[in-house]
Amino acid sequence: MSIHQDAIKEMQEGNYEKAIELFMKAVEENPEEPTGYINIGNIFASLGDAEQAEPFFQKALTLDENAGTAFYGLANLYYNQERFEEAAKLYEKAIHTGLDSADAYFMLGKSMEQAGNDRLALPYLQRAVEINSDDQEIALSYGILLAKLELFKEAKPVFESILAVAPDHADSHYNLGVLYAVSTEDKASALSHLEQAFTAEPDHTQARYLFDMIKLGEQGE
Repeated sequence: MSIHQDAIKEMQEGNYEKAIELFMKAVEENPEEPTGYINIGNIFASLGDAEQAEPFFQKALTLDENAGTAFYGLANLYYNQERFEEAAKLYEKAIHTGLDSADAYFMLGKSMEQAGNDRLALPYLQRAVEINSDDQEIALSYGILLAKLELFKEAKPVFESILAVAPDHADSHYNLGVLYAVSTEDKASALSHLEQAFTAEPDHTQARYLFDMIKLGEQGE
């Protein structure tokens, strides 16, 4: 078994210090190979140590300017630091180097959304859904952004598709309830989905609040 394989095994078992030690040894033996630097960066990032992680990703990129996973790892650091515009540029570079994954498109879209560029974010979230239609988090974010842009007709089937496989998905019920409340006169459906949201998740205060507000509005009519 190679040093890299040993290190990965230690990392998978949660022995991060030992994994870093082994990756460091691999880097010493092959200082021009970017993979070791990326792996060390990923470990420090997973431990929440962005300061330690960043120089390893940067070093990997000096060795290989097309190291997509290094761009992706660095982008994640910036995203977590709320440096969304910088993160978006790095996710874009990761994709251009060939990292054609749902997560990469999803994070690029989320970075743009967080930076206030909702319409620019939309096609990237759509692409993420196309690549991985089973990921409920990606689908939910896509549906929420569609609704945020008042594309209610397009958002509705997205939430419904999640509920088709996860009938008690509280956030999908909540967002579908909001959609009915703000874009239709169908208060019964709005109330039904909101009630299902806080039934599935009793701490869903937003759903309960909106449910109560619609009920109060009905009583005042």
